[in-house]
Amino acid sequence: MKKALTHLRAADPVMARLIDSGGRYAIRYHDPEFRALARSIVFQQLNGTAAAAIFDRLEQACGGVTPENLLRLRAPELRTAGLSERKAEYLRDLAKHARDGAVDFAALPRMDDQAIVEALTQVRGIGDWTVHMFLIFALRRPDVLPVGDYGIRTAIKNQYGLADLPKPAEMQRIAAPWRPWASVACWYLWRSLDGPAEL
Repeated sequence: MKKALTHLRAADPVMARLIDSGGRYAIRYHDPEFRALARSIVFQQLNGTAAAAIFDRLEQACGGVTPENLLRLRAPELRTAGLSERKAEYLRDLAKHARDGAVDFAALPRMDDQAIVEALTQVRGIGDWTVHMFLIFALRRPDVLPVGDYGIRTAIKNQYGLADLPKPAEMQRIAAPWRPWASVACWYLWRSLDGPAEL
């Protein structure tokens, strides 16, 4: 991680400031398995606290979030956990893909980022944002820029003095100096939305 931080500090003065104010890099990873991708679906377009509570209820209802356990639950049980009808459908579709081998979680770590995006976006309800979260927080890929993430767009707007939320092309231009450590830079951008770390 020292190599990543040294690179980001030297490449971008804004990132150097964010690293100083953000404190120690402390990303929390999840195992690259079905549970992590299901969690990303639950977290789509929700406040983190609310999404975490829904996922906890889902885990309790399932007795562990696995494809088999999730498929045993009926739609009303999924809605009782707090899932919308649409997200319940997405989770069931992912569970079917995983159960039938159409999504092979054991193979994903050996695939490159773009191949993973192409494979996982075949599942209903999984778009680029969900795959980007899985790449960063489960597969631990170091150079992912989630251009569709509202938090990242907001943080870039704030930190780089933009008038409006940046579009993907502008985000790619700003992020070019971060390569190959865009995921680390994004963690500090997310962190900046919480305010300075307590040191």
